[in-house]
Amino acid sequence: MSTKKIIFTPNAPAPIGPYNQAVLVNGTLFVSGQIALELAQSGDIQAETRKVMDNLGAILQAAGMTFDNVVKATIFVKDLNHFGAINEVYGSFFKADPPARETVEVARLPKDVNVEISVIAVE
Repeated sequence: MSTKKIIFTPNAPAPIGPYNQAVLVNGTLFVSGQIALELAQSGDIQAETRKVMDNLGAILQAAGMTFDNVVKATIFVKDLNHFGAINEVYGSFFKADPPARETVEVARLPKDVNVEISVIAVE
């Protein structure tokens, strides 16, 4: 029988809709896409990406995991011309053996942010 546990931490933004920050099922953690609402209009894509990664880290920690547990990531970006800057920050969170991932350019993201990242991690 599968077990489902909702993960929430006050150290990351509360959901802005009918979803949870993360759900842990049988040792696999599904983390909802994280954004950096407070930095979206700053024009600093690296600061925005760093805040997104910090949010993901807080949720991973609340589940008893780290970035070492991440096996899959999805990056949604409003402008793929920012890929290099995003990739530099993103990569700094994975010391060895980074996860599988895809990066997709999209027309628009929630709250008009520039980047949103979700991850899947395993115990």
